[in-house]
Amino acid sequence: MGRTKRWSVLLATLAVVVMMTGTPAGAITNGQLDGDDHPYVGLMVADDADGESLWRCSGALISPTVYVTAGHCVEAPAVTATIWFESDVQSGIPDNGYPEGGPTSVDGTVYTFGKYNKDAFFLHDLGVVVLDKPVSLDRYASLPEIGVVDTFRSGRRGDTVTAVGYGLQKIIDNPVQGPVFLEGDRIRYQAELMIVDTRVLPVSAASPAPIR
Repeated sequence: MGRTKRWSVLLATLAVVVMMTGTPAGAITNGQLDGDDHPYVGLMVADDADGESLWRCSGALISPTVYVTAGHCVEAPAVTATIWFESDVQSGIPDNGYPEGGPTSVDGTVYTFGKYNKDAFFLHDLGVVVLDKPVSLDRYASLPEIGVVDTFRSGRRGDTVTAVGYGLQKIIDNPVQGPVFLEGDRIRYQAELMIVDTRVLPVSAASPAPIR
């Protein structure tokens, strides 16, 4: 096979929201435990103006105070967010305060990208959380150069990306019941994926993973 381009990519439920250079590990079915490979990928819980938990998404910290995620993860009625960066948030429950927040989480204010439109979320599905206090890490995610997706090769001998995130592993589009969410635990996983098609295509649902 020809040489492939390797990237790490963050999946926040339905949308690919961040790409960062890296060396992905070989994946198995449904992914493998990420451990400390991507410490800047965190689990976010969106909250409304009353502090009630709405939904959860994955995202990546690109600086001590800026966390990037999908636009549909921070759209109204979300106002703030609570984020954990442990690779295994699951085993810390209830002491870590999930989903309301606790000693290992950090809070922030949510913003959607200026061109974001919830009725066509797949075109500009980008949002950020500006943290109330900085998170100090040895390394952060880095944004790709503009147009890097256009350089990807699709198909059988195409390029690969590494998906990193928590919880949601698959969405099955059921024409009768609507989308069916298959969720894992609140543990960070990674999986190597091959690029099939780089075209932007509509998706029938844009719901973030519910709080569980």
